[in-house]
Amino acid sequence: MRIIISFLFLLFATLTFAQTETDQQLAQHYYMNGEFEKARTYYEKLYEKDPSKLNFSRLYECIDRANDTKEAEKLIKKQLSANRNDLEYPVLLGQFYENNNEPAKGQKIYDDLIDDLNPDANQIISLFTAFKGKGRNDLALQTLEKGRKLLKSSYPLNIQFAELYGSQGQNDKMINEYLDLMDFNAGYATSIQNLLSRQFDLSSADSKEYEILKQALLDRVQKKPDQIVYAEMLIWLFIQKKNFSAALTQVQAMDKRLDEQGRRVFELGRICVENKEYTVARKAFQYIIGLGNVNMYYYQAENALLNTRFLEVTTTRNFSKTEIDETLAEYNRTIERVGKSRATLPLILEMSHIQAFYGSLSDQAIINLTEALLLPGLTDIQKAELKMKLADIHVLHGDIWEASLFYMQVEKDFKFETIGHEAKFKNARIFYYDGEFDFAQSQLNVLKESTSKLIANDAMKLSIMITDNFGLDSNYQAMMWFAQGDLLVEQHRYLEAFTLFDSIILTYPYHSLGDEILLKKSDAMMLEGNWSESIRFLEELLKYHGEDILADDAVFQLGDIYETHLNDKEKAAEYYKKILFDYRGSLYSEEARKRFRAIRGDMNDPKEEL
Repeated sequence: MRIIISFLFLLFATLTFAQTETDQQLAQHYYMNGEFEKARTYYEKLYEKDPSKLNFSRLYECIDRANDTKEAEKLIKKQLSANRNDLEYPVLLGQFYENNNEPAKGQKIYDDLIDDLNPDANQIISLFTAFKGKGRNDLALQTLEKGRKLLKSSYPLNIQFAELYGSQGQNDKMINEYLDLMDFNAGYATSIQNLLSRQFDLSSADSKEYEILKQALLDRVQKKPDQIVYAEMLIWLFIQKKNFSAALTQVQAMDKRLDEQGRRVFELGRICVENKEYTVARKAFQYIIGLGNVNMYYYQAENALLNTRFLEVTTTRNFSKTEIDETLAEYNRTIERVGKSRATLPLILEMSHIQAFYGSLSDQAIINLTEALLLPGLTDIQKAELKMKLADIHVLHGDIWEASLFYMQVEKDFKFETIGHEAKFKNARIFYYDGEFDFAQSQLNVLKESTSKLIANDAMKLSIMITDNFGLDSNYQAMMWFAQGDLLVEQHRYLEAFTLFDSIILTYPYHSLGDEILLKKSDAMMLEGNWSESIRFLEELLKYHGEDILADDAVFQLGDIYETHLNDKEKAAEYYKKILFDYRGSLYSEEARKRFRAIRGDMNDPKEEL
């Protein structure tokens, strides 16, 4: 008997559940189709079984659309009776009276709700949320003002005030509420920074909010100099705007006031380097060096200053012979003071690079690197780095087979490492320069499978170039001239290289190397820092070879020049976007998309803009 009863109970429960599920499906179906009268029948059943907020709101909407005011009022009061602590329902009842020509009754409910508030943050925020959800910002503000009097300093309502002011477009008041919150607890600073970054583009040239926030912070820094959170916030704001010079001024002032021994200044210097603001970075590191060698950041700043000099020379390429001489003198002074050792190897490598590639001192660079190979305690990878730099300089110097020996040594010792693959690629180029195209091609084919994406791409591009252009004329002369010109570019002998390239165009006017020559001329101009000429050659490539294989290379390089060297972000974004739309299969697609998003300041796919 017990088994039968249990079975019947289970069967009843299953049937009840199935019926409820069917009612839900039908209610949802009719509701979504706008058939509110039919939906009401099922929501009434559902509400009786489960008076949840969802079932209530759907049922109430169905009744309200039928203009059944008595049932609507009855339903709200029933829900209110069962949920005395949920302030959304009395606010809804007040709104109901207002909508049905009984504004006095509605206002009485609102006044009572505000008058009956207790010094309870949860209750105050709940009523504020209910009023704001119904679009009653005036009552939401009254709630917060009453709440602030009740709570006094026990609980900040700044976030709620800021939210309300922000929704009304009163950004100055919103910003001041956020800043007042830092008076309550400085630990909120990071959260406030995140909130402001999400709501405003503080880096925009015409950002009114930036000016409002800057002035508010400057006022507070002056009025409350002991509260460093405002100075920190101001520095953060300047960095968002990429006004690194102003940020450095503030950081130095804070460093002196707090006797921080250059800690923040050093951090800002590194941020400047990351953003290619080398002039400000040098000032930051020089400030720390000026504090004396007893300072704990002195040697770090000294190394960072030299590295900044190196990046400035090799990246911007905007320098004079005097600046190169001064930079090398700084390297020499530092290396002489601390001595040549395993620890100073990075400085030796950087100095040798500048000597050879920018100071016309390749002989001295080779001597420095050869001596460095004899330093005690070097790891195998450090020796490989020295050999790679020596080989690169030998190529520049004209000793390509001496360079080949070093590349082969590194390749042999690090056959399965990235540096070994790089050595193999550079050695393949040696044979390419010398006209051994078949052998170079065999080496490049292996490197196409390299774990390093950069090396694999470089190998693929050189391999394709050889395949497309080798053997198109009976004596291979054009390809030989081009390879020799390519080597001359590597050796910074640009006039001789251009003479060879022009000879190809004159002798073989319809040769497929036309786009390669323009791209190589552009590369040469970039090495000289002549950005306008580089752009001219790239634009010429797109004009005459816009459908050829190197077109996407030209487009990406144009974007990079405008972004990195000419600081024209909008122009750069145009070219990155062109990669994504006009050259969909390009190897640059991923990087172009990343840069486009960084410039636009969001993570939206540019395809969504069309």
